[in-house]
Amino acid sequence: MSAKKILVTGAGGFIGSHLCEELVKSGARVRAFVHYNSTGRWGWLDQSTIRDDIEVMAGDLRDSDSVQGAVEGMEQIYHLGALIGIPYSYVSPLAYLRTNIEGTYNVLESARRSAKVEKTLVTSTSEVYGTALYTPIDEKHPLQPQSPYSATKIAADQLSLSYFNSFNTPVVIGRPFNTFGPRQSARAIIPTIITQFLSWKRDPKSQVPIVTVGNIDPMRDLTYVSDTALGLMKICNTPQFVGTAVNIGVGQTVSVADLITKIAQIMRIEEYEIKQTEQRKRPEKSEVMVLLSDNSHLKANTDWKQTHSLEEGLAKTIQWLDKNLEGYKPHQYNI
Repeated sequence: MSAKKILVTGAGGFIGSHLCEELVKSGARVRAFVHYNSTGRWGWLDQSTIRDDIEVMAGDLRDSDSVQGAVEGMEQIYHLGALIGIPYSYVSPLAYLRTNIEGTYNVLESARRSAKVEKTLVTSTSEVYGTALYTPIDEKHPLQPQSPYSATKIAADQLSLSYFNSFNTPVVIGRPFNTFGPRQSARAIIPTIITQFLSWKRDPKSQVPIVTVGNIDPMRDLTYVSDTALGLMKICNTPQFVGTAVNIGVGQTVSVADLITKIAQIMRIEEYEIKQTEQRKRPEKSEVMVLLSDNSHLKANTDWKQTHSLEEGLAKTIQWLDKNLEGYKPHQYNI
């Protein structure tokens, strides 16, 4: 990876900012593509220790001109930029079509026309599998669009593979299962739980903390964010993965109910109340009940392995959120 010129789209986001850090550590020369805004903010990269070691370009994935400019001169592309909130995809499906599908097209087309781009990694999601028809879920599992978000990610994946088949564009798909860690948005379940506990500890307005959530039965395969970032790097640099999709996950599940219990234990909260609301639940046919990865393809072809247990990752996440709680609204439902 030493001195390799790499573009990361969605670089100011949760996984993107961690990926930029891991790439810089590996010796890569990173160009970070962030969403343009009038204040010149770079998302989570503003708080990163590597912000002076990267080149930052602002633009919009929906704009082919700015994407083409960002791709120019690059040797690898890690395409993470996307709209990711599932609840908001029920509100504005068209926004997801434009960003997740058209944005991916702009990246692929720019990569195809570039003489220097050696590899393009398109980041997918385990949500494309929908509720498991069998477990563990391998890469051959049927794709099931159970939300507008997952439908656009399926479309982006298939478009990427079509570029490999039609134009021989060197594309690979990295498919992370649920990722967690510092900097994750408030719409994700782990920050939702932790920030409510932290808020109660700082200002206990009830005898025990009340954790407001949606469905507590879904099972998730949770990977700490730095492990996901390293998995993406392994996938991008493994030649036999070109033209395929590769899962990233630890191969273990935990329910939302058990996750609340684990977090409470780590935070030394002995009693709590769970409050389920309809507002926070997905529509019945859209809820994905079980996501459990088969990571054998990744592990058989690379030296990737899990370096953070669930408990270790949760402890680091709690510590970070405790220092950054002011940036969250614990009792507000974020879509």
